[in-house]
Amino acid sequence: MISLSEASMKTLLADLPEDLPEKKFEVLLETPSFRLERILSKGHATPEGQWYDQERNEWVLLLRGEARLEIEGRESETHLLPGDSLLLPAHCRHRVNWTPDDRITVWLALHY
Repeated sequence: MISLSEASMKTLLADLPEDLPEKKFEVLLETPSFRLERILSKGHATPEGQWYDQERNEWVLLLRGEARLEIEGRESETHLLPGDSLLLPAHCRHRVNWTPDDRITVWLALHY
């Protein structure tokens, strides 16, 4: 249980860098059963030929920007806009094909 003295506030759309040479992963909260991350990208994509294949389920919510994801076995890309969420079951191979290079894309990812 979190005590009142441990309570803290985080604004998910604040402190966005102007320059983002690499995709940035920030762990917001982690327990043995889940990890909550804020992910920042700007013109980033998964390197060609690389796939994410994770041990845990991942639920993502796009807060700002946009992204196109490729999910193995699907014929077309999944285009995410602010407010869109996506559940990626464990071992669902996927990759980020595109995020805009003129603005920061902000993701909230829950791994459980």
